[in-house]
Amino acid sequence: MKVQKSLNLAWDDFFISEPGMALWIQAQQLQGDALLQMQSLYGQHFPIEVRHYLAQWLEAQPWDAIDLENQQDEFKAKGLLDGLIQELQRKAEHQMGEDGFLLKIKLGHYATQLKSSYDPCPLELVRCVKHILYTEQRLVQEASNASSSGSGPVDGTSQKYQQINQTFEELRVMTQDTENDLRKLQHSQEYFIIQYQESLRIQAQLSSLASLPPAERVQRESGLQSRKSTLEGWLTREANTLQKYRQELAEKHQSTLALLRKQQTVIIDDELIQWKRRQQLAGNGGPSEGGLDILQAWCEKLADMIWQNRQQIRRVEHLTQQLPIPGPTEELLTELNATVTDIISALVTSTFIIEKQPPQVLKTQTKFSATVRLLVGGKLNVHMNPPQVKATIISEQQAKALLKNENTRNDSSGEILNNNCVMEYHQTTGTLSAHFRTMSLKRIKRSDRRGAESVTEEKFTVLFESQFSVGGNELVFHVKTLSLPVVVIVHGSQDNNATATVLWDNAFSEPGRVPFVVPDKVLWPQLCEALNMKYKSEVQSERGLSEDTLVFLAQKAFSSSSNNPEDFCNMTITWSQFNRESLPGRNFTFWQWLDGVIELMKKHLKSHWNDGAILGFLNKQQAQDMLMSKPNGTFLLRFSDSEIGGITIAWVAENPNKAGERMVWNLMPFTTKDFSIRSLADRISDLNHLLFLYPNQPKEEVFSRYCTPPNSKAVGDGYVKPEIKQVVKVEFSSPNPEPSPGNSFMEHAASPTVNQHHNFTIYPSMNDSMLDAEGEFDLEETMDMARQVEEFLRQPMETQWSGQQS
Repeated sequence: MKVQKSLNLAWDDFFISEPGMALWIQAQQLQGDALLQMQSLYGQHFPIEVRHYLAQWLEAQPWDAIDLENQQDEFKAKGLLDGLIQELQRKAEHQMGEDGFLLKIKLGHYATQLKSSYDPCPLELVRCVKHILYTEQRLVQEASNASSSGSGPVDGTSQKYQQINQTFEELRVMTQDTENDLRKLQHSQEYFIIQYQESLRIQAQLSSLASLPPAERVQRESGLQSRKSTLEGWLTREANTLQKYRQELAEKHQSTLALLRKQQTVIIDDELIQWKRRQQLAGNGGPSEGGLDILQAWCEKLADMIWQNRQQIRRVEHLTQQLPIPGPTEELLTELNATVTDIISALVTSTFIIEKQPPQVLKTQTKFSATVRLLVGGKLNVHMNPPQVKATIISEQQAKALLKNENTRNDSSGEILNNNCVMEYHQTTGTLSAHFRTMSLKRIKRSDRRGAESVTEEKFTVLFESQFSVGGNELVFHVKTLSLPVVVIVHGSQDNNATATVLWDNAFSEPGRVPFVVPDKVLWPQLCEALNMKYKSEVQSERGLSEDTLVFLAQKAFSSSSNNPEDFCNMTITWSQFNRESLPGRNFTFWQWLDGVIELMKKHLKSHWNDGAILGFLNKQQAQDMLMSKPNGTFLLRFSDSEIGGITIAWVAENPNKAGERMVWNLMPFTTKDFSIRSLADRISDLNHLLFLYPNQPKEEVFSRYCTPPNSKAVGDGYVKPEIKQVVKVEFSSPNPEPSPGNSFMEHAASPTVNQHHNFTIYPSMNDSMLDAEGEFDLEETMDMARQVEEFLRQPMETQWSGQQS
């Protein structure tokens, strides 16, 4: 069971359970603080009895299949709510006996209560249950890590989390220690003040003795002076002790703040930065960036401890103001105040993040969404006065100026509609976030481009900013965060070049860079890793780019003939080679060619790629060498070198003009336009001379399950539906030479791998003007012919049937 999209966390990353052991069973075994945290998840919004009695049902439901930001998923959420109510009612009905009677009433009450609470907003139920299940998983995992720390080796992630949790425990002890010392100081100071007031009272009494008779005055003065002397000696010693207490407490606070800053560096500068990096790679098809909830839990612990120490320092300041004692403490307290304010400011500003990025290829006049989140918003009670977030699109230069704290005069590079949103607090998950659901970029203002740079290489970013206060307006924060680079397009034809810019930036940008600096050249293996990630994600396949494929791509990118992968390991490829300079003899770039392959695969050929039916990445000569050793009728599928998004069929057969000679033929490439008319499986099924998919699989075993069922001869309105069939205008010897029956056909000319032109009389001859330089038919001409044949077949049938009906 996966965790929901908004949590972005695979449970398997943080939870190792015993086989068959339900989560709820393990959650009940938690102890101490973890048990209290688990129990705090439940309340009127979701009673713990519901979790207990429906444990198996709750853990079996597809909560992760629902996108909380997609209102269209509300119907699915309503189904889960109804199922929950039904399960509760069923469980209530089966309760027997005296105890069962009370439980029956209670469960029935909970069913009514949950329906009333969540029926108007079923997505909130999903959010609540996801949060509960995720938190239980985290608590169980943390407990598992703690118990296994001494029993054997653990992975790096577990060790890292264990270290973070141990540091938090150390900080908790240190904060509790300073709290105890502070109370001790406060009690000591209060007693000191009482004694000091007693000293003042004695002094007042001594001053009043002047009016007494001399004998009585001397007698009383002696006793008072003795008491005064003793008390002043005690006050002097106690003042030194108080000063020492203050000094020691300030030094302890220094140690605590130093450890807090170190822990914050680990969480913010390491863990959160790594999360952002994973989020960026996810834009290239990398794995999910992981959970924000565990990061939020850490950040909230940081905020809680920082705030506790800040309050302690403020109380010490108050004590020093109540009783000024000369010494270095005041200077230390000033330094501590500045440090703790700096730490909490860094925490708040760093945890204002983009949970869901806007699309990195952004088309004008098109709706898009984004989500920002303040990880410490709930802990600092920011939601008590919900802040508003504003989104603005700015250029690369404006982003640089912003990070340098230069005055940008609220400049923007375009106009975003619906760009204001109030942050909402979700009680069940404790998250404070703003969901921009219907933003739209109305217009864009471009800067002057440099050299060969195109509009699809120009980078923008969406700036999100807000302002809020914490601690009763003690601290006011103006927070800002920048989205990943965005390339703005105005037409779909710009999409592939814009995608290239985004892919290169996501793959090779460095953390903490100046916006949006990226290397102009990278090692070929680095690009291979990025391309493989992108390919697998787009095609939704575990079958990525093999080593042979990467060699083929290197040959194409570097115009090389080497077959040795080692030859390319230390080679670098530039951005220009990737997507600015055309490939030799072509009018498209390396990326444009590969992007065409990806588009073709994900739209029409995904299943065939996953089945291994498409070799794809090989040239004509490689195909010929592979096929010539196979029986006639053996074929393979390879991507066209000459056409973007084209795939061709190469097969071995007899040469019709030379008896006993065999040759390899290549069909004119099919494109996505062709497969929107007739599928690849149907086309291969039509061609009877294609017998075996390389190396030796009968084609029916591979493609038959994807073929379209044949249509009946007549349909209800009396018409016969015409069909398009794939026909090759060359006669090849095969066990079944008869063409498949059909009402119409689509012609494709075969092009031999050798440069020979043949005229065959099986079909009427066609002008050479329809052939390209390689002897291949023009696609548009071919499609026009298919449409003409359909029209020709349709007209007489319409006349005939209409005459009979009349």
